[in-house]
Amino acid sequence: MKSFKTQLTFKSIHCVKKGLLVCWSAASRMCFSLTIICSLLTFQFDSGAADDCESFKNPVLFITTPGNLEALNGLCLQVPCNFSAKGSASFTGENFGVWIKSDPRFKEFSTNVIFNSSRSINTYPLEITGNLERQDCTTVFHNLTREHSDMYFFRIEHTQFQATASCSGFRLTVRDSAWSPSINVPSDLKEHQSVTVTCSAFTPCPHSPPELTWNLQQDSLRQTGKNTDGTFTTKIQESITLSDTHDGYNIRCSARYPVIGGNKTAETEVTLSVSYAPRNTSASISPSGLVSAGSWVELSCSSRAKPPPSFTWFRISEDGATKVSVGKVYRLQMTNMTDLGSYYCKAENILGSQTSTQSHLKDHDTLWGAAAGGLVAIIVVICGAYVLWRLKFKHSALRQSQNTGFQEPTSTAENQDIHYGDIDFSAMRPSLRTARDKMDQQNVMYSEVKVCRTGNRTESVDGLYAQRHLCPGFDFPG
Repeated sequence: MKSFKTQLTFKSIHCVKKGLLVCWSAASRMCFSLTIICSLLTFQFDSGAADDCESFKNPVLFITTPGNLEALNGLCLQVPCNFSAKGSASFTGENFGVWIKSDPRFKEFSTNVIFNSSRSINTYPLEITGNLERQDCTTVFHNLTREHSDMYFFRIEHTQFQATASCSGFRLTVRDSAWSPSINVPSDLKEHQSVTVTCSAFTPCPHSPPELTWNLQQDSLRQTGKNTDGTFTTKIQESITLSDTHDGYNIRCSARYPVIGGNKTAETEVTLSVSYAPRNTSASISPSGLVSAGSWVELSCSSRAKPPPSFTWFRISEDGATKVSVGKVYRLQMTNMTDLGSYYCKAENILGSQTSTQSHLKDHDTLWGAAAGGLVAIIVVICGAYVLWRLKFKHSALRQSQNTGFQEPTSTAENQDIHYGDIDFSAMRPSLRTARDKMDQQNVMYSEVKVCRTGNRTESVDGLYAQRHLCPGFDFPG
């Protein structure tokens, strides 16, 4: 294969048929299509076989550029390029840069020349932005389409030096879909750790960088930087302090490229894996906390942790906490009731530990006996209260019946009742009855009696005759 390539020469004699470039082999006098030639050249550039090209063609001009470049349909592309020449060639003064597609032999195939900085040819929309005097041939291709996918070679034309870099071109591939951004997250993430997350996207044209957005922070600063090979990358960054809630969190980042007629967008998603100490540690008893002699009891411990924790069971005794088992589940048979008491579990991993609340094992029979005794006590209390209420009710009824002989009149400050009565003084004092008394005994005295109340009791009406002033400020008429 190597000898075949070294013998391969390009001819211009009747080798263009139906728009296809055909080459002539001096060894086998065979013709090859353009597709085969491009594949062969690509193999030479990509596999390191360019030494054969140099030994065969003996070029004097070389360029430094990525061997393969990708561009987006409808977007521009900046091609990083530097050139050098054998010997002590000087490029001071006026220089012209020329770009040739497909085949570097522009004399035989003049239509392959797509651009000349002298402005004599400008078939493709591109411009050389580098300083040719400083051997910088950086070039920007504008408004690329799928038809621009091809091999490209550079040529320099100076008054004292003219040469083509026939063995160091680059292959351009124009694609329709946008590049997916990449999300860079440090490895071995742990809670409480502060990390910087970066989303970056390939930037074929630094003058029109992609817009990056993600679900971490909307106003992250966009930066476009130059890579070591001369290409560019746009990125955004965000620093976060990790916690257990970040484990399993999905970070999504999208890159939107501005192209002719709209935008093209691609998205990338990564899931965080964060290690953290045990959380939500709890213990449970099955079938329940009430056990009876001979029954089996299963104590289970659960916890949320990463990496998964180990479990240890402890029993609370008079001497303190005693380790009784290791593992997520602790099964024991109540052969004797000395195992009754409080239990808890401990979950532990490399980042920390956490203990559960205590779970209590209680004797089923003892608990039911206590419950029955409590029920009896409640019934006794209720009955006693009922008996006391009945006694109090009877006593109140008896007192009420004794006080029915005299009803105290009610009186208020706003309404004072006036009582009228017939008072027979002769009947009250029969021993003092005189003739005058007999004359007057038929007379009826009407008096306005004001009953005064002192406190909650009414003063006795005895002595109405002896004392005319029953109430302050009141006199019997007479």
